[in-house]
Amino acid sequence: MRIHSYFFLLLLTVACQPKPYGPVPTEAQLRWQQMEYNLFVHFGPNTFSGVEWGSGAEPEDLFNPTELDCRQWAATARNAGMKGIIVTAKHHDGFCLWPSQTSTHTVAQTSWRDGKGDVLKELSEACREYGLGFGVYLSPWDRNHPLYGTPAYNDSYVAALKEIHDGRYGPVFEHWFDGACGEGPTGKRQEYDWPTFFGTIRQLSPQTILFSDIGPDCRWVGNEQGRASETAWSRLNTEGFTPGTGAPPIDTLQRGNVHGAAWVPVETDVSIRPGWFWRESETAQLKSAEALFDIWLTSVGRNSVLLLNVPADTRGRIPSADSLRLMEFRALRERVFGNDLAQDARQRLRGNTLDIKLPEGRTFNLIELREDISLGQRVHSFQVEAEEDGHWTVLAEGTTIGYKRILPVPECSSRHLRVSITGAYAKPVLLNAALYRQ
Repeated sequence: MRIHSYFFLLLLTVACQPKPYGPVPTEAQLRWQQMEYNLFVHFGPNTFSGVEWGSGAEPEDLFNPTELDCRQWAATARNAGMKGIIVTAKHHDGFCLWPSQTSTHTVAQTSWRDGKGDVLKELSEACREYGLGFGVYLSPWDRNHPLYGTPAYNDSYVAALKEIHDGRYGPVFEHWFDGACGEGPTGKRQEYDWPTFFGTIRQLSPQTILFSDIGPDCRWVGNEQGRASETAWSRLNTEGFTPGTGAPPIDTLQRGNVHGAAWVPVETDVSIRPGWFWRESETAQLKSAEALFDIWLTSVGRNSVLLLNVPADTRGRIPSADSLRLMEFRALRERVFGNDLAQDARQRLRGNTLDIKLPEGRTFNLIELREDISLGQRVHSFQVEAEEDGHWTVLAEGTTIGYKRILPVPECSSRHLRVSITGAYAKPVLLNAALYRQ
């Protein structure tokens, strides 16, 4: 049986197409996973004050971008190879980037565009024009709203959700929640009504991916350094947990639950700068293209989606230095991943092992494996070996594969490799094995 490397279907038995194993992704979750790489844009009053968490007492006129251009955001994202944009529609300071009827702390109370501006409208239109997904982050914590800390605040928050998801901004591919919860104006902490929050979006926009510590559609990776776990199950047990202080342990967020009851894959969020909001003083501290490539390996290369924050500046534009770095990062990815060294290999199934023979010896240091996650996540251990002068050397051993696993290995020259699935909970189904050189 011969199979070409990029499109092969590896069944570790000679039986028919296997049945799904355990929970599997919805069509929306599968589309989301295939996006791989999205843009996060932190933008709001903090952009102008230079702080990470605003107090909520900032005057509305502090928000005054001089050259807002969401089409420039969209063009930058598309040229960087990203598939969607998520914007901070409301951060902890409570300021709304759209003219919400639920607050008096919004763009409608500013002199920007004579109080008639709407960042969400401009960004959603730009995303549609450039073929990108449009997403929002709406912090449940609100340091400005007078009702925060009372049951009535939940009603106000639900009303804000309805404004965003009632269709006026078109489809929303992802809604980003966190569990931030602080003292309100009354000195009370808010008891969030998570079932109603999630249910409201489900009713209005059932295809929207809901992000939080416990999903329900994708989960936080457990850190902000761009590192998913080497063992990363897309399954999670969520019963009894809530976002924020009621979240599962960090180790569980990172690794997932091997026999988790729900399909809740990982999203890895990290900023290109030290902070999340733009500050001129941090321009010299942009992550290098090489550092971003390493993050790619530990996020997308570990069964996760990468959400890279690139904040807009006080003009309302992605700074040129940040944009240039994104283009350098894309060029580096294309140099590495644009040439699959196993593309013309002869590949044969031998029991539980895929045998790979190249036309001649080739030098590589990255190995990529993929499972068909539409049938569930199955592999829990594997090994990759290479032959040299009749001797087999183990290049890599791992646990999970999932949607995509990229394995850095010591640089090796060989024309004969084998990938052995040493443990699986059901018949493994691999979609891809590729070799690259960085």
